[in-house]
Amino acid sequence: MRGDEWPRSCIWQAWGHALPESDDNSIMGNVGISFGSPTSGQGFDVSTTVSAIVANLQAVETPWKNQLTTLQSEDTALTSIGTDLSSLSTALTSLNDFEGVFAGKEGSSSDTSVVALTNATSAAVAGSHTVEVGQLAQTYSYATGDLGATDTLSGSLTINNQKITISDGTATDSSGNKILANNTLATLESYINNGDYGVQANVVTDSSGSRLSLLSDTSGGAGAVTIDASSFTDSTTGKTISIPQAQLGQDAQFSVDGTSMTSSTNTVTTAIPGVTMQLLDVGGDTPIQVEITNNNSNVESAMTTFVNAYNTVVKDLSTQEGNTSSGTAEPLYGNSSIAMLQEQLQQAMTSTQSSGAITSLSQLGVTTNKDGTLTLSTSTLDSVLNSNYQDAMNFFQADSSSTSFGVNLTKVLSNVGNSGPGGVIYLALQQDSSQETDLNKNITNENTAISTQQTQLTTELNEANYTLQMIPEQLQSVNELYSAITGYNENPGG
Repeated sequence: MRGDEWPRSCIWQAWGHALPESDDNSIMGNVGISFGSPTSGQGFDVSTTVSAIVANLQAVETPWKNQLTTLQSEDTALTSIGTDLSSLSTALTSLNDFEGVFAGKEGSSSDTSVVALTNATSAAVAGSHTVEVGQLAQTYSYATGDLGATDTLSGSLTINNQKITISDGTATDSSGNKILANNTLATLESYINNGDYGVQANVVTDSSGSRLSLLSDTSGGAGAVTIDASSFTDSTTGKTISIPQAQLGQDAQFSVDGTSMTSSTNTVTTAIPGVTMQLLDVGGDTPIQVEITNNNSNVESAMTTFVNAYNTVVKDLSTQEGNTSSGTAEPLYGNSSIAMLQEQLQQAMTSTQSSGAITSLSQLGVTTNKDGTLTLSTSTLDSVLNSNYQDAMNFFQADSSSTSFGVNLTKVLSNVGNSGPGGVIYLALQQDSSQETDLNKNITNENTAISTQQTQLTTELNEANYTLQMIPEQLQSVNELYSAITGYNENPGG
């Protein structure tokens, strides 16, 4: 390749000049090649030169990358705020959920050996009740005498007018259904329990022998069972098997606040609304006192969690209004989403929507500090819960015909959080994501173009470098030709 055929960029760089600026190579204007004397044959470092040119080409991506870094910092801050808003929403749910902390009740008995409280639902009303137990409920039961566990049974047995016929090593009922072969007490027990005879069969074994016990499926006085065992025989001993009554069934008898009541079981669920009592023994001369109280401690704990979660969000937002520790602005400084979040939360927190006497957080012991955070006085809240529990609950909850502070705040949190399609955080993240996609696309396209130019430059500069390295040899050839023609020797001592 002749010198006048070198690529334009290579010619200029080969002689130690910067590339002249033009539409297609202005980005290389600050890159030059120093190779010493052009006749030394030394050439230049192609790899280093190409790297320098590529670095200049990549400079166009710097604003895009800086903007991408800024957007990613915004995403981190927005995501963190969204997470804390979600925590606030969760904390609020325990207060405005009909099955949440306000639904819980606590109960106690003055003598748990006589009356024990096993459950108190939201339907229970705080108050004191007097309970007297005169008689416990019992279930009818029947049992055979002692038998051999492996004795073979025969004959027939009628339970609640359903006949079981036992003969020839198998047992059948009136419909012809068979038990199993080898009719012992165990096979009869299994057969009865797999049927619908109104009793639960059990084989009881001790040192005296084995017995078949039948316990009525219906507890209390209404659970009597009719049993005809006149034809029921132990084939092994030849004796008739009788099944007499072992325990009389009866209803529990008790009173609540002077009103006499009965129950077929010792588990009583209707005497005090929302309260489940277990009758365990007949009381003495001293009536049992049952206390139903609201679960203040759980409500106070939930309120503390709510206040802390709200304070975290407030601090998140106020942090974005200042500078980082290094003195630079926070990622969301001046972002309109922050102002929108602050405004909507403030409006929701000062809402007075309620159907009861409690219309503000301040009445529940919540005060607002100068920095916008909240402080909870649990002693004030405890006093309000003791005096006006229902209205405190109504402040957070609402039925289909009314609204409340809790319901309104729930809607606001849904509108500002990171849930689609309309949450403030969600929309801000979506907008950033769209810009990031465009920036990444620009960077990818630019890198592709630079990669193509890098390949082309490497080829051209390698050719130029080869030509430079060949100059001494070409000059030597010219000298030799000149000497041959003229007889002149440039190196007479050589």
